[in-house]
Amino acid sequence: MSEVVGTVLGHRDGHGFVQRDDGEPDIYLSQQEMHSVLHGDRVRARIVRYDRKGRPEGRVLDIVERRKTSIIGRLLHENGMWLVAPEDRRYGQDILIPKNATAAATAGQVVAVELTEPPSMFSQPVGRVVEVLGEIDDPGMEIEIAVRKYEVPHRFSAEALAQAAALPDEVRAPDRRHRIDLTDVPLVTIDGEDARDFDDAVYCEPVRSGRGKRAAAGWRLVVAIADVSHYVKPAQALDDDAYERATSVYFPRRVIPMLPEKLSNGLCSLNPQVDRLSMTCDMIVDVDGAVTAYQFYPAVIRSHARFTYTEVAAILANTRGAEAQRHGALVPHLIHLHEAYRALLKHRGNRGAVDFETTETQIVADENGRIERIEPRKRNEAHRLIEEAMLAANVCAAEFIADHGHPALYRVHEGPTTEKRVALQNYLKAMGLGVTLSDDPTPGELQAIATATRERPDAAQIHAMLLRSMQQAHYTAANSGHFGLAYDAYTHFTSPIRRYPDLLTHRVIKALLQGKHYLLGSGAFEDEPRRGKAKAADGQPRRTASAQELEQWNAAGAHCSANERRADEASRDVEAWLKCRYMRDRLGEEFAGTVSAVVPFGLFVTLDDLYVEGLVHITEIGGGYYRYDEVRQELHGERSGVRYAAGARVRVQVSRVDLDSRRIDFRMVREGEGDRMLARGRKADVRSPQTELAAVRARDRAAKLAARAAKAKTSRPSGKKNARNTRARTPRA
Repeated sequence: MSEVVGTVLGHRDGHGFVQRDDGEPDIYLSQQEMHSVLHGDRVRARIVRYDRKGRPEGRVLDIVERRKTSIIGRLLHENGMWLVAPEDRRYGQDILIPKNATAAATAGQVVAVELTEPPSMFSQPVGRVVEVLGEIDDPGMEIEIAVRKYEVPHRFSAEALAQAAALPDEVRAPDRRHRIDLTDVPLVTIDGEDARDFDDAVYCEPVRSGRGKRAAAGWRLVVAIADVSHYVKPAQALDDDAYERATSVYFPRRVIPMLPEKLSNGLCSLNPQVDRLSMTCDMIVDVDGAVTAYQFYPAVIRSHARFTYTEVAAILANTRGAEAQRHGALVPHLIHLHEAYRALLKHRGNRGAVDFETTETQIVADENGRIERIEPRKRNEAHRLIEEAMLAANVCAAEFIADHGHPALYRVHEGPTTEKRVALQNYLKAMGLGVTLSDDPTPGELQAIATATRERPDAAQIHAMLLRSMQQAHYTAANSGHFGLAYDAYTHFTSPIRRYPDLLTHRVIKALLQGKHYLLGSGAFEDEPRRGKAKAADGQPRRTASAQELEQWNAAGAHCSANERRADEASRDVEAWLKCRYMRDRLGEEFAGTVSAVVPFGLFVTLDDLYVEGLVHITEIGGGYYRYDEVRQELHGERSGVRYAAGARVRVQVSRVDLDSRRIDFRMVREGEGDRMLARGRKADVRSPQTELAAVRARDRAAKLAARAAKAKTSRPSGKKNARNTRARTPRA
């Protein structure tokens, strides 16, 4: 059998996988194989068999590299022993702590542990406490846990901070050279109420292109983006830290920024009534919403006002109201901006871009960071207006780079895979919707299905299936277009304060404006003559990127995509923790809700008004045995005939909240059952999180000890043959 090298990915149930370096399917590792390794270890493994579905199963041969980062968990003192229960359940094993290595931490506190002895087949890992984070209920502790659990860089290097401190507080005279002065143009920023960094400003005015009767009406749309690349130079400490983070991470009441505050909230932020440097995309939009012309140039701008989405929506709804009166001189420009937006929206519809209706929520926290309430995030015309303006600028950036043949990072969103497309086709057929999906679907087809089913009671389930059929967007040097937005080329240009790919896009555009070539590896703008037979947009021969250069861009894209996913996971983890804390005080209460997803083991239900999701396990539904219909995505009661699909209305009781696993469990409540439960004195599981944690850990440890004892008994050597077998099972280094 073949041998491979890869990274161990633990699973909370005890088994794991080896994620292969060569990109081939992951190799399954049994619980026994996971005894000697930890999540994140680099290993060499051998495929020993394939299961009935052709999936590889393997055995660890040796450890290539042990995971070096610290592990976050709760310090426990049980039966005279100190141990840490990892916060990340993928580690699968508790870590033993010698009594002289607790760093004065007390039982129950959250700590960071450094391993001193790795695990083996018959022994647990041993470590020492290197950082005491505090009590589990301390304000903001969930964020401190998340940034370490997901290894989010949260401290800038001393060199980066020193470099940021040395930057000026305002735009200086040398910075203005070779820039267009737009300080008299009434650009404005439009953001959320809680925004602190403003990286885009917009302006719009009506224009007529052409002469005489053939003159066409339209708008000049100016999108000015903070020129971060002027201050953050390649191969410097600020750039190194920004690349390592790749993105800002947003939590309730806290942001882990990609750039130090001196830049993100100060020098690069387009604050009102101060001069700032920008990279500007100046576009002409016709009445049909098509961008007929555009140009990029560095500029100096001055934001004339800081608007919120709520303020702009109020002005557009009543141009003679109190809000409009307060910003009188700027109102006409906002009206023109809205007109251009309506045209861009029309063009979006003509392209067939996907635009599903989804409900996003936001957490409103109190002074201690605890949830006060969860409310739907309302998107108004101002949100959509800014979104369309940013999309237009991003598309222009992608076209500009593609026309010049320069390597860059594109934001790619590919269409459904064959497997997902077939699953969606079978679902649509099984549901009898009367709509079909071609074997090479377009975004317009998916949007047409969403529009046709919008008024159905099961619309939520149908739209969820449509969303599930699409792939995840990512960054890559290969331009494969953006399926969801129906663009042939798309990149990110508009948020260089919080996204590293946008910063790279700015550098490429600057190089092209200067007739140069940006080298990602060195960060240099190459002055040598262009080579190759291909022609650029200006008709001149263009330089052909080498395979090594493209490999560097693809590596950067993979890094930025991975860190984007890491940021999302960390944010979701914090939100899940907060929601568990929020629901812990509602144990035993009943709520109405909607089935949001159906899985083989139960139903996920989102509660009305609270917007919290939990699981009704299949054993808690009641009414007999339920069979999962994979094609129709529903649970079907064999005896009762009751069917549960996404969109079904149910009533549930909060039965269990587990902070440790970020899990909320419900049980189904049928009509009149609540009164019967009270009469019988039945209560929900209202154990404290500390009791729950101890109980879960105790059960896990008891099961592991029993399994190891049984294994040791059966594998005890009784002769030479058994002795050889025992040696063969000795853990590899």
